[in-house]
Amino acid sequence: MSLSFDAGELEQGTVQNMLHRGSSGLSASSLHYREQPKVVSMSLDQDACYLCKEDLRDPVSIPCGHIFCSVCLKTYWDHADHTGSYSCPQCRVSYSKRPTPRRIGSSRQSTLPQRSSERESFPPPPPSPDYNYAGPQDVGCDICIGKKHKAVKTCLMCLASYCDKHLKPHFESATFKRHKLVDEIGHLDRQICPQHQKGLELFCRTDQMCICVLCTVKEHKGHDMVSAEQERAEEQQRLGATQAEIQEKIHDRLKQMEELKQAVDSLKNSAHRALQECEKMFSDMMRSIERMQQEMSKLIASNKRAALNNAEGHMERLSHEIADLKRRDNEITQLSRTEDHIHFIQSYHMLIAQTEAEELPTVTVNPYFTFGPVTKAVSEMKQHLNEFSNDELVKVAKAVNKMTFCQLDESKKRRSVKSDEAPMYKTVPVHEPQYREDFLKYATPLTLDPNTAYRQLYLSRGNRKAALKRDPQSYGDHPARFDSLPQVLCVEPLSGGAYYWEVDWSGEGAALGVTYKGIKRTGYGDSCRIGYNRKSWSLFCSDSSYSARHNKDQVEVNAPYSSRVGVFLDHAGGTLSFYTVGDKMSLIHRFKASFSEPVYPGFWVWYESAINLLQL
Repeated sequence: MSLSFDAGELEQGTVQNMLHRGSSGLSASSLHYREQPKVVSMSLDQDACYLCKEDLRDPVSIPCGHIFCSVCLKTYWDHADHTGSYSCPQCRVSYSKRPTPRRIGSSRQSTLPQRSSERESFPPPPPSPDYNYAGPQDVGCDICIGKKHKAVKTCLMCLASYCDKHLKPHFESATFKRHKLVDEIGHLDRQICPQHQKGLELFCRTDQMCICVLCTVKEHKGHDMVSAEQERAEEQQRLGATQAEIQEKIHDRLKQMEELKQAVDSLKNSAHRALQECEKMFSDMMRSIERMQQEMSKLIASNKRAALNNAEGHMERLSHEIADLKRRDNEITQLSRTEDHIHFIQSYHMLIAQTEAEELPTVTVNPYFTFGPVTKAVSEMKQHLNEFSNDELVKVAKAVNKMTFCQLDESKKRRSVKSDEAPMYKTVPVHEPQYREDFLKYATPLTLDPNTAYRQLYLSRGNRKAALKRDPQSYGDHPARFDSLPQVLCVEPLSGGAYYWEVDWSGEGAALGVTYKGIKRTGYGDSCRIGYNRKSWSLFCSDSSYSARHNKDQVEVNAPYSSRVGVFLDHAGGTLSFYTVGDKMSLIHRFKASFSEPVYPGFWVWYESAINLLQL
């Protein structure tokens, strides 16, 4: 019995899955695939134009790889003609001259000219929202044509996800009775062996990786292998123990958090009380100093008054004595002028006797008397007080600093990783050089792999140069080949060390980077593009700009134009760096990553462009 499938009714990927699984009783010899004629070699799985948000009409592609309606793109760039600078409306990669868009095929609506004409003449009203359609965060049905519905289940035998409508055969037909359905999951490419394109069913304990049945024949022959279900059951037990340990840690952490919160509240209260008490004690000390100041003022004032009173008493006495002496001097003067001799003799003896009998006290004045010693004493007291207060403040500070509020207990070290649990490719990272002669010490010869090359990529110069041509090359069928994107990988896997290579590129645009082996090879989506997914990193080069890409991140890089780019990979250190080549290398961009497996240098080449791996 022979079955036939039309490309418009069943996607090729689903047919391939059914062939590889072989669970439904179909064989490759009894299954024929009628492929519709293609306009060009590139496939198209993008439904809507980024500019008009409607189905693509007369789609064209530009060097960065994005697709738009030809009219939309022409209108968009016509408005940019006056600036002379052109950029991609979606990723904003800029070009110094207007690139020539490449027609990649007709949209689905182009096969219905009558409906398209009617649509242009009579635009239909906006469709009512259908919440059954798959959104950006949903898993889409692999069978739906056009706008996909949400998948409700994923079949691990078919390796496909289905909506309610396309899931019915799995419940109604006995053919699918043994198929295993699970809740919808994305990234089904992870369920397929990248080498044999068969579903992963086994787990190799020797290499710690999931494998398919065909892997047991050669690559993993003689290894310790168990079913994925058995490995899951054992790991589930360990996972349960790990979860219990984590929950216990959460409980301990919550308890420590509560204790810490209580301690913080107690700390705040204690600090508030200490601040109040210290302010009170310092206020008391300040009042004591003020009292000392007042006592000192009183002491100086009282001594001043005593000294002044004593001096005033002496001055008053001296005034009386001076007046008495002046009176006697006057009497002596009058006596010396008298002519009465008897009176002179009588008065003379009385004055002489009175003068000789009276002795006047001597008043001695200290010319150096000051209150300087008092000032000096107060100054010394101030110095002693400062020294004392500083010493005491240091003691207080030491006492406060010695008090530990909370700290991490580092006595419990993390358990060391066992030798069999150590990550692969664990080597010491290298110090990245600065000069080209130092980079050349890590030079690595690379060759392009014809088995991965897109059919329109022409390889030459011993498989070191790749250029995109209009005519397909005579490559044989190979599961590792990129069937829709102008990409090619190198033969050599790079891991665990440092590597350097240089690339000459020319034309309108090219991208160079690295990728894991498991990057998807079929289709036109981001999961296949180097730099647009978690498995790859790339630098896109145009004649006026650079753009660094990884997963959903895109970084525009401002750096001088260079047709030769040096690439330095430190696999162990987790860096991928791009340089303009010169005596002293100039960094364009550096990726930071944790490479978990070997990577392969890869390239994306646009029309009338080429890349050339240089021999160093």
